[in-house]
Amino acid sequence: MKKNFAYSADFDENTEKLFREAVYLGQGHNGIVYKLPDKKAIKIFLKKKVCNDEGSILSRTNGSKYFPRLYKKGKLYVVRDLVEGNRLDKYIRHNGLSCELIENIFELLLEFERLKFKRLDIRCKDIYVIDNGRLMIIDPKKAYTRNVDYPRHLMKGLSKIGELERFFAGIKNIDSKKAVIWELKFKRYCEKAKLADLQ
Repeated sequence: MKKNFAYSADFDENTEKLFREAVYLGQGHNGIVYKLPDKKAIKIFLKKKVCNDEGSILSRTNGSKYFPRLYKKGKLYVVRDLVEGNRLDKYIRHNGLSCELIENIFELLLEFERLKFKRLDIRCKDIYVIDNGRLMIIDPKKAYTRNVDYPRHLMKGLSKIGELERFFAGIKNIDSKKAVIWELKFKRYCEKAKLADLQ
């Protein structure tokens, strides 16, 4: 259950006008999101550091088809494109994990490399499936600061919904070398996690 926080942000005049028509969408651990007119969204953050991190990532990824366009960044808020669709894990539960979707996920992970991310990972709940299986990212975090060289959180999410083996099989058809490396790293991670639980 999410805690209730008191949010405060100093909007400029234009953002203030837009916010008068805002519709509440949801709240996470780091911020609260509202839908704005013209298919935009505003996210208000609790901490400047988190706002700066997300704002910086969105600024650097502007132009990528996988990220919402950034329009404005304040001290505690960002205004960006609205991302509609279904969360990846919920989409897969309802529609299954197709070869085409696996290919789209793989292309997304290659985009992370192209954008020179240090964190080549994303959680299922931060990927949205929109029209025609297109993928979009919400809540990008620590992409340029945290070193993760394979999609660990993504695999944990796929494992949770029973689709990890199908994912590995699909990746093997696209890039067998990467599939073997990812599978090995994930198995090692799971073994370490089990050992930590036992201690």
